[in-house]
Amino acid sequence: MFRAFLLLGLTAFGGPVAHLGYFREAFVKRRQWLDEHAYADLVALCQFLPGPASSQVGFALGMMRAGPLGGLAAWTAFTLPSALLLMLFALGAGSLDGVVGNGLLQGLKVVAVAIVAHAVWGMARNLCPDSQRAGIAVAATLLVTALGGTLGQVVTIVLGGLAGLLFCRDSTEARPPVPGIGISRRGGLLCLGLFLALLLGLPMLAATGSGLALFDAFYRAGALVFGGGHVVLPLLEAAVVQPGWVSADDFLAGYGAAQAVPGPLFTFSAYLGMAADTVPGGLIGAGLALVAIFLPGMLLLMAALPFWNSLRERTTIQALMRGANAAVVGLLVATLYQPVWTSAILGPREFALALVGFTLLAVWRQPAWMAVLVCGLGGVVLNLVPA
Repeated sequence: MFRAFLLLGLTAFGGPVAHLGYFREAFVKRRQWLDEHAYADLVALCQFLPGPASSQVGFALGMMRAGPLGGLAAWTAFTLPSALLLMLFALGAGSLDGVVGNGLLQGLKVVAVAIVAHAVWGMARNLCPDSQRAGIAVAATLLVTALGGTLGQVVTIVLGGLAGLLFCRDSTEARPPVPGIGISRRGGLLCLGLFLALLLGLPMLAATGSGLALFDAFYRAGALVFGGGHVVLPLLEAAVVQPGWVSADDFLAGYGAAQAVPGPLFTFSAYLGMAADTVPGGLIGAGLALVAIFLPGMLLLMAALPFWNSLRERTTIQALMRGANAAVVGLLVATLYQPVWTSAILGPREFALALVGFTLLAVWRQPAWMAVLVCGLGGVVLNLVPA
């Protein structure tokens, strides 16, 4: 399991939505750890909780496979590569630049189009098999495009669930239980209590030491963001630039580097902790920042999962989740266009490269890392050869 997530940590380019496509390909289609419906339910749950949604999904998959230690192993393997690369960048080790580097970065953007498109195609076939759910997905695409932002995503999923209550009660499809996670309901309540204790207690303790102040700043950022990804950037800017820990120029340079590495964008916190002009900085600061920003989302996930199976068995909840899952498909369609497609497909050459990546996944059934390799090299070639 550690090796599977480490491979994803090395190859999962494209941001949170693309990561969900990578996870689906690796653990639903190839390894069959859980079925399509259980995976979509898990994605919908993580979209509702504060924290990095794609990393929470990976953490939950690890827990379902090997309990809390499995979740920790999955998180470590998926997070470590990008965290180390960004820490090296903070030390001045360099970044992607020049013709080859820019071409590679463009190819990695293109492969995100193929990954997300493949995920949308597969999930739509399984989660929108009838006209009611297809209609919910189309409406969700239009609504989330009109509303925009993370709040728009949450509102769209909620309304999709309500539509499921109205239109999807007649479905009789079976919903097998999600594998156990090794945490009891009492343990889940303890995790919720710890989340609240840290959220309320850390600000009072922050004045006693700069290490606690650093931990508190990143913990609050992780606790107050929904959906993860780029949404956390304003919170991080307020946490480290405004107090003077990191300059605005260094902040933007690190953000640019974070776009060129695989794995979760929340590992940007490791760069900020390493670069912070406060005590502790360096490796200790990077470690504190990295753990602090992920911790609240993982505590909330461990609080929710022990109750998840019993809720999923109720007829009303099943109808709600059918609608919410269809809305998730619509959300992915909207995200496939903006920002994934608009930032990657600059012309017919990029479109052709994305089509190659999609064919590798959908027709030849190659693993996602193969599509990453082909599209990355293809991006370099396209940048070297004039249009």
